[in-house]
Amino acid sequence: MGLREEIESGRFAITAEICPPRGTDTAEFLEKARLLKGRIAAANVTDNQRAVMRLSSLACSVLLLREGLDPVFQITCRDRNRLALQSDVMGAWTLGVRNVLALTGDHVSSGDHRQAKAVFDIDSVQLAGLINGLNEGRNMNGKELRGGTGFFIGAVVAPEANPWEPEEIKFEKKIKAGARFFQTQAIFDMDKFKRFSEAAGRTEARVLGGILLLKSAKMANYLNVNVPGVKVPQNLIDELEGASDQLEKGIEIAARQLRELKGFCHGAHIMAIGLEESVIKIIESA
Repeated sequence: MGLREEIESGRFAITAEICPPRGTDTAEFLEKARLLKGRIAAANVTDNQRAVMRLSSLACSVLLLREGLDPVFQITCRDRNRLALQSDVMGAWTLGVRNVLALTGDHVSSGDHRQAKAVFDIDSVQLAGLINGLNEGRNMNGKELRGGTGFFIGAVVAPEANPWEPEEIKFEKKIKAGARFFQTQAIFDMDKFKRFSEAAGRTEARVLGGILLLKSAKMANYLNVNVPGVKVPQNLIDELEGASDQLEKGIEIAARQLRELKGFCHGAHIMAIGLEESVIKIIESA
């Protein structure tokens, strides 16, 4: 059962990220995919995450298909204009990819090629609309295609954004543009997220709550200072600092969050950032 079928059937769907390698050696990437196969509904393939150059998200999505794992093809506006975006999305469809996540993308100033020229021809709302148009058999200029796509379109939302109102407007625009599932940024305020989920439940969208594996107290403090929309509460930082093994404590916290999400959410998206084998421990512990 693929991601779309699992979500639309009403089952609690779990997705996780697998980051492509910084080169053409895919052995470790495929090893992680095999570990996760059968334990998650789909695997997100990141697209030059944090503006760091890696192997193509499209190529890695196809590799996951060969392994029998349903991929979520992430595609950003940062590196492509509307011509390239449409070509790559249609290319993914012809190669068998069925899920796509429309993202703006981290700015190049945060990555490893800071001299690169960012594109940002369109934004993530327009990208969702572009893909929806391809699903309807037309390109961005309204010209009919000789064969369209049928993607399950996803987008992202940050329920803990402060202020919330601009994020809410964008969330509603993405739904209108054609997004049908959302993976959120890391969730730490469950009460706030429950209120968001209740409101989202009145729309057509299905929401997968984001669980970020906290590897250490140092990581948690870094997130609080450097990542907008993410706020790790002090009580969790204290838990990590007091643990003899901070990674194991992080896995315990993530499993606790996963159990809580199962009570009211459509699913969970687990972000282990290079420690994909920990996803299995989180799921088993939950």
